[in-house]
Amino acid sequence: MRTRPLKVALLGCGVVGSEVARIMTTHADDLTQRIGAPVELAGVAVRRPSKVREGIDPALITTDATALLKRGDIDIAIEVIGGIEPARTLITTAFEQGISVVSANKALLAQDGAALHAAAEAGGRDLYYEAAVAGAIPLVRPMRESLAGDKINRVMGIVNGTTNFILDKMDSTGAGYQEALDEATALGYAEADPTADVEGYDAAAKAAILAGIAFHTRVRLDDVYREGMTEVSAADFASAKRMGCTIKLLAILERAADGESVTARVHPAMIPLSHPLASVREAYNAVFVEAEAAGRLMFYGPGAGGAPTASAVLGDLVAVARNKLAEATGPGESAYTQLPVSPMGDVVTRYHISLDVADKPGVLAQVATTFAEHGVSIDTVRQQGKDGEASLVVVTHRAPDAALSGTVEALRKLDTVRGVASIMRVEGE
Repeated sequence: MRTRPLKVALLGCGVVGSEVARIMTTHADDLTQRIGAPVELAGVAVRRPSKVREGIDPALITTDATALLKRGDIDIAIEVIGGIEPARTLITTAFEQGISVVSANKALLAQDGAALHAAAEAGGRDLYYEAAVAGAIPLVRPMRESLAGDKINRVMGIVNGTTNFILDKMDSTGAGYQEALDEATALGYAEADPTADVEGYDAAAKAAILAGIAFHTRVRLDDVYREGMTEVSAADFASAKRMGCTIKLLAILERAADGESVTARVHPAMIPLSHPLASVREAYNAVFVEAEAAGRLMFYGPGAGGAPTASAVLGDLVAVARNKLAEATGPGESAYTQLPVSPMGDVVTRYHISLDVADKPGVLAQVATTFAEHGVSIDTVRQQGKDGEASLVVVTHRAPDAALSGTVEALRKLDTVRGVASIMRVEGE
């Protein structure tokens, strides 16, 4: 066993970074045995050096992350700063200095993953990022290593714990969106500004990373269709229950039937209660992978929080450290297919549409004709009326999103349609 330690620079020491430092200290002997050499925390770069960080030697604290990386003895950098800059510059600097990197930065990887992989390859170093997608859930490495010999056709998952907590509370208690969000905030599941979560930005970044791995093609954040969940209502859940469904914010990645393109999207959707993802409660994450040979696989567990995310970071640290000792590198970017990402209009799925209409003869026929004129076949219709007003709930067969959009635009022009109360996709069937 090598006695000279591998030296680690920790970039960022917030909730995740402080937990990484704690585990490195408390599990030092175990990590040494698993790696084959000691790992030593050689420096911690922070913005606020005056903050007390329990368990971390103040002598390790620095505000100059660049100088830490350039001092000449760092083997591995752990980046848990988040955001685009200065994280991007620091990771690039690490590769230039011959330092391998472990990152939890989903936003940066979704935006500039190709450039970061290229920099890692040019420097002959590793870039690992298990913690960027689903916290403690082993997902990135199984998809890019365990399933490397298989063909993944579809990935569908709950990849944001905050939104799942909110939707679960709306489903189980009948609460409205704001009430459920307030509870999530009080319990620490939602940030003071929850926009990144509830509008789907966080899930979209994770979707871009997973799509690139699954389909061996470059998918950027801008390629992912995104729709938030702030308009999901208690009435939507009531409709879902009547259909034997619940509602989840899903990341869905699909390979086209002809294999010539892929799609990546994030949006709320109704899924049958019989689907494994329907039973994912509270702030948990789960990802359902469909592969040609392996069949259907589900990965489940806590998707956020200091300890779960740190667990994924330390798993990557062990892997990268072993590679360092073996003078090897792990798998890099695999983007050989160069498949185009199709627009949302090409996606084919089912829809649940709730309309406010006039309660008079001929309305249903008018609506049905509009659907038919746009090539959208109706599966079921439910109508309720009172005092001259009515609600009409239509569930369609599978149709392209573009056809559905044209249908809704035409419905809004009918004088008998007072408004479109909600539109939701139906998945998982």
